[in-house]
Amino acid sequence: MDDHEMNIFWKKIVDTINDGLMFIGPEGSILMVNKAFEALTGYTSKEAIGMSCEMLGCDACEHIMQTNKETAWCKLFEDGQQDMKKCRCLVKCKDGSFLPILKNASILWDENKTALGVVETLTDISELTKLDEKVHILSRQCDRENDFWGLVGKSYEMQNVFDMIRKAAQSAAPVIILGESGTGKELVANAIHLCGSRKNGPFIQLNCAALNEAVLESELFGHAKGAFTGAYSNRIGRFEAANHGDFFLDEIGDIPLSIQTKLLRVLESGQFERVGDISSIKVDVRIITATNRNLDELIDKNEFRQDLLFRINVIPIHLPPLRDRKEDIPLLITSFIHRLNLITGKAINGLSHDALEVFMEYHWPGNIRELKNAMEYAFVTTEGLTIQLNHLPQKISTPQKRHSPPAPALAEDDTLPNEKSQLIKALKKTNGNQTKAAKILNINRVTVWNRMKKYGIDLKKVLSV
Repeated sequence: MDDHEMNIFWKKIVDTINDGLMFIGPEGSILMVNKAFEALTGYTSKEAIGMSCEMLGCDACEHIMQTNKETAWCKLFEDGQQDMKKCRCLVKCKDGSFLPILKNASILWDENKTALGVVETLTDISELTKLDEKVHILSRQCDRENDFWGLVGKSYEMQNVFDMIRKAAQSAAPVIILGESGTGKELVANAIHLCGSRKNGPFIQLNCAALNEAVLESELFGHAKGAFTGAYSNRIGRFEAANHGDFFLDEIGDIPLSIQTKLLRVLESGQFERVGDISSIKVDVRIITATNRNLDELIDKNEFRQDLLFRINVIPIHLPPLRDRKEDIPLLITSFIHRLNLITGKAINGLSHDALEVFMEYHWPGNIRELKNAMEYAFVTTEGLTIQLNHLPQKISTPQKRHSPPAPALAEDDTLPNEKSQLIKALKKTNGNQTKAAKILNINRVTVWNRMKKYGIDLKKVLSV
């Protein structure tokens, strides 16, 4: 076999490799790519050869690229520099999308120890990224047989919820989950994804209340390198990550109006641009939203777009508060005991009659989240096999607190719960501005709204006192 035949032979071998492969010259231009590289990046060999390797925008290369061209444009070519081994990074494809890859980079030397260039292999790990997300979701589900994808309940109200989840899961239409804080809206979103037609795609979630406007926009749509201070590399957004899957937006009522406008465009056209970029990206994503706020009231206050509500409120699912389905409390207790026994290594078998009676009588303003917290507290304080009344949180176990009448007057702050008293003082100080009150208390605006509802605070009465 002569040299020409050998070159053809090696070219065929290189093109049969499933991983992308490229050879970069000492000056930084691409000299050769294989078929897998073309399939991964969208660039043909004619388009790639002769171009700078920087066209891929690999975020892992930023720490080894140099501006001092007098020595070497890349630190890999410096004496004593080690090869780049198995580095996870993102590369920018021809269509503008970002691909998660595992990269290996090694220098190719000749017999005189002169660097001929760099050989890089690119392994597509997008499926592994999806599997990581799937494992994360499944790990959050309860493994008991009587659970519905992590949701527990045999009441009439919950059976209706389960029925709606099954129906919504088979549709591509947007779903909105409505209910008080702590009722399990995130679990409902998980269930819709896991038993739906998009279960093999990604499930991405984002709490909209936890981020300011600039960060929220970047999280939703991604950003280009240099788009703002701190944008040191290209970054894909949650919409792009959720392509061909489901995207769960929690606390949708807290999205600023400017972001609502951009969100509406994505829902209408399926297209968006990253922050600092002009290239449109098209995605196929089903939106699942959730809120404990009254969106109609927000529309009346010009804090929420009515046309956006029309878009997201196609399939509403209403979650009942725990006080309206108390027959599910024993099932929930059993479920939490099972989980906490596995976590703690204890062998607690249940609640005493008095403790169970207290649980059944309590009104549970924090719903299932509060019940879970109470069970975790009881597991810490219980040393025996049965949870007794004295093992429960004082707020739940003290009769006078369970049946105490409302506070007599707003002005008598000394008789009010400390949390309520602080909230009233903050509202008075800000003349009823809930956003400013939230900043004073170092909580978010949703928490202010929830506490006002919890304690029955009438803003007009507060400001008139």
